[in-house]
Amino acid sequence: MSSIDRSQSVGGTRTYEVRTYGCQMNVHDSERLSGLLEDAGYVRAPEGADEADVVVFNTCAVRENADNKLYGNLGHLAPKKASRPGMQIAVGGCLAQKDRDTIVKRAPWVDVVFGTHNIGKLPVLLERARVQDEAQVEIAESLEAFPSTLPTRRESAYAAWVSISVGCNNTCTFCIVPALRGKEKDRRPGDILAEIEALVAEGVSEITLLGQNVNAYGSDIGDREAFSKLLRACGKIDGLERVRFTSPHPRDFTDDVIAAMAETPNVMPQLHMPLQSGSDPVLKAMRRSYRQERFLGIIEKVRAAIPHAAISTDIIVGFPGETEEDFEQTLHVVREARFAQAFTFQYSKRPGTPAAEMDGQIPKKVVQERYERLVALQEEISWQENKKQVGRTLELMVAEGEGRKDDTTHRLSGRAPDNRLVHFTKPDQEVRPGDVVTVEITYAAPHHLLAEGAVLDVRRTRAGDAWEKRNAAEKAKPVGVMLGLPRIGAPEPLPAVASGCGCD
Repeated sequence: MSSIDRSQSVGGTRTYEVRTYGCQMNVHDSERLSGLLEDAGYVRAPEGADEADVVVFNTCAVRENADNKLYGNLGHLAPKKASRPGMQIAVGGCLAQKDRDTIVKRAPWVDVVFGTHNIGKLPVLLERARVQDEAQVEIAESLEAFPSTLPTRRESAYAAWVSISVGCNNTCTFCIVPALRGKEKDRRPGDILAEIEALVAEGVSEITLLGQNVNAYGSDIGDREAFSKLLRACGKIDGLERVRFTSPHPRDFTDDVIAAMAETPNVMPQLHMPLQSGSDPVLKAMRRSYRQERFLGIIEKVRAAIPHAAISTDIIVGFPGETEEDFEQTLHVVREARFAQAFTFQYSKRPGTPAAEMDGQIPKKVVQERYERLVALQEEISWQENKKQVGRTLELMVAEGEGRKDDTTHRLSGRAPDNRLVHFTKPDQEVRPGDVVTVEITYAAPHHLLAEGAVLDVRRTRAGDAWEKRNAAEKAKPVGVMLGLPRIGAPEPLPAVASGCGCD
């Protein structure tokens, strides 16, 4: 059966699967890729079916072995594709933007390669590859249209990412993102607010403002206070209960932003502020435009304005030239800042970055030993900070899919205003993702809290209604074309895969 025959069989319905790697921008881009494919008539393959007609890899290029992972996955699909005429494979994202024609040379069974600037072309390129029976490689050098204008299949009915900018103007020596996503481009504030208002009208009650360097928003439109103004404007949207943002850069974190956070009730008391290193010489080598004193000064100001704020960070261990003294400075900042959570990474070469060619590459054994010391210190601090939550009464937004043991423990899970994960006793009455419950914290672990007593209050919300409506609609679809339940609930400011790009 030819590829053309295949596409016209089985009732004309073709299924797709999107596999996502990397940061929050990629997660949101994958929502757009899904929306584009569904707008073109594809349906999501049943989860775990492993039989999608189109498999899309949305790739990341920030790790030294990112290409090995991609080609390993492509190799795994090669015999499957050979046995299924009509199956198509597409590769997009940062690695596609970087490697371009190399992908098809190394994996000639790939049908489509597209970049970070032209994700909207995916359906057209798939059709062209099918009709012409040859691979289509199309990499745009600059943004063709702001991605938020594209159709989007949101993974959550009650929480949503909202991009306010794309690209980055920084030149960090460990980061390849600016070269692959380009210079910062800002959306107009009116367009952003219109998207948020439309989402709220659909039932969304939490939004996360997203940008490669989110608080630099305004540099492209000539307004240095544009980000704080945007936060305050979000506070005026009726029905929008929670506003978060990720990830800011210390260089652009100004006092007006701190004031807007403190004075806007629906902006949550939570901040992700990438440190990367506590050593001034290392920060200089990283080409980071702040130093230890500036970073700790920001933390002090945030805590003064928002006493209960939970602050998280990113840290890279073993950057080229890092001495034991440099590393001790990082430990010092961790002790002083008392982060609620830290996403820690062992430095790995990013091909195409200045740091990959620097002298003083640190032996793996030394990096591992330092990494373990940092993790142990942060685990201790996270636990101590979580213990301070015991006895507090908190409002949680009920989440979906965030408590892996909820079924066996007869608990549900939710996010506190400061984004801490809380597992709570399942109440007798129905509680849906997106609803809000009030609980008292009874126990703390390093990475979560427990509320073991009875739920104090349940507030049914429009967000819960939206989840219920979407869930019912998807369950009603025929088995062969069921989209499946959303796999992630409220988008965390920093998923496990996020911020490893070091783009903040």
